[in-house]
Amino acid sequence: MNERNDKQYERYRRLRKRKTNRPIILILTFSIIMIAIAILGSLLLKGSEEHVILNPTDTQPGLTLDDDISSGIEESGKQQSSTDDTEWNLTLVNKWNPIPDNYEINLVEVPGGEKVDERIYEPLMEMLEAAKKENWDQLPKVVSGYRTQEKQQKFYDEKIAEYKQQGYSENEAVEQAKQWVAVPGYSEHQIGIAVDINGATYDLYFWLQENSYKYGFIFRYPAGKTDVTGTAEEVWHYRYVGVEVATEMYEQGLCLEEYLDRIEK
Repeated sequence: MNERNDKQYERYRRLRKRKTNRPIILILTFSIIMIAIAILGSLLLKGSEEHVILNPTDTQPGLTLDDDISSGIEESGKQQSSTDDTEWNLTLVNKWNPIPDNYEINLVEVPGGEKVDERIYEPLMEMLEAAKKENWDQLPKVVSGYRTQEKQQKFYDEKIAEYKQQGYSENEAVEQAKQWVAVPGYSEHQIGIAVDINGATYDLYFWLQENSYKYGFIFRYPAGKTDVTGTAEEVWHYRYVGVEVATEMYEQGLCLEEYLDRIEK
């Protein structure tokens, strides 16, 4: 009996010892797993950091390679757009400078039936609406927008005929007409970014002279600039150049020829 009891006690002692050690084993196993996870996470984080673009000029830390490429494409597109804008809205067309070869234009109709370059439609309508709200009950009307070569030729020929009827010689009539109607191929109307505007009263023109620059338009042919522009004063004729340029020209009292001459130097 004693020997049996001893064997049973020994078995009980071993079982108890095994149960006592089980929590310790579980704790050690859990600790080892957590350490392994921490080490693996550290290695993954270090690997991801190697793909970050480090640029002292970046204002957004953590810019990835894909973000940098995407940003570069967007900036390139913006720059290209800006260049294109400069080419079209500062195109110089006057009695000495014809319309550039292969000049392309997409037209859109404005109230009244005239058409303009689609790129000036929104600022033009904003300007006309502002004029209406400020001083008049009706929208100022675009009486002349884009002109074809044939239409410009018609206006030109009619003006010459008008002076001839007044007794001018052929040459004299031509010279007089050139001051009021551009020679076909030399008119801003043929590039679609110039408009002639009429309103209910003459006061509209004073408002336009003081406010058109806010919408990117300039009073194209002032009285004091005839020698520079080559055209007599036309209070109704407004040309789009963009808000920034129009503002600078307005503040400095420049016509388009003077502005372009200044930025080219």
